Amino acid sequence: MNAFPTPHPEETHRSHRAPWLRAAVLGMNDGTVSTASLMLGVLAASGGNTGAVLTAGLAGLVAGALSMAAGEYVSVSSQRDSELSDIEIEKKSLSENPEKELEELAWIYQKRGLSPELASEVAHALHEHNAIDAHLRSELGISHDDIADPIEAAVASAVAFAIGALIPILAAVFSTEETGTWIIPIVSLITLFVSGAIGAVIGGGNKIKAALRVFVGGGLAMAITFIIGHLIGASV
Repeated sequence: MNAFPTPHPEETHRSHRAPWLRAAVLGMNDGTVSTASLMLGVLAASGGNTGAVLTAGLAGLVAGALSMAAGEYVSVSSQRDSELSDIEIEKKSLSENPEKELEELAWIYQKRGLSPELASEVAHALHEHNAIDAHLRSELGISHDDIADPIEAAVASAVAFAIGALIPILAAVFSTEETGTWIIPIVSLITLFVSGAIGAVIGGGNKIKAALRVFVGGGLAMAITFIIGHLIGASV
């Protein structure tokens, strides 16, 4: 239980959700758009070959999920290494130059608008409570509790991508050679619109604007890929 409850509990902020929300929404939307676009391109090029379309969709799901996981793992690992390095630098500096670090912390709070006397008082209080955490938060904007987890990020991205990619694949399973051309994009676009709106609700943004962004972007990607597939199919 929080020993210091907020005096304004009804005020809910959502910015702390940004990292995982970005990864989840990006992964799911990317899975839907890239897989649907790939399937539509193959569908147009192959003249509606259901087997080829499903094969392309499954290949896109596996390759995309693995690619997302690998990319997120490498990216977040680099971020984690950088954060851990900064923490060690700050610990060493606190050990070797505690007075200088205290002056630096007071200076930071002066720059934020506190008087020199109050800034010095705040810096001393924070030093006594948890010096390393005070410097990490004030100087670097990070905390021991918020260090990035590359495995968690990789798994979340892969799962989100796979969920998004399953949508057009399932749409293809329940469609025929004649109906796949419109069922796959319609189901995918509805999914993108809904996921964009849900992301906005969780993040506190405008639902319609967020939904339209992914709807229009995804629609353009699918249309362009279908046209390219049709042109390739016609020329082969």
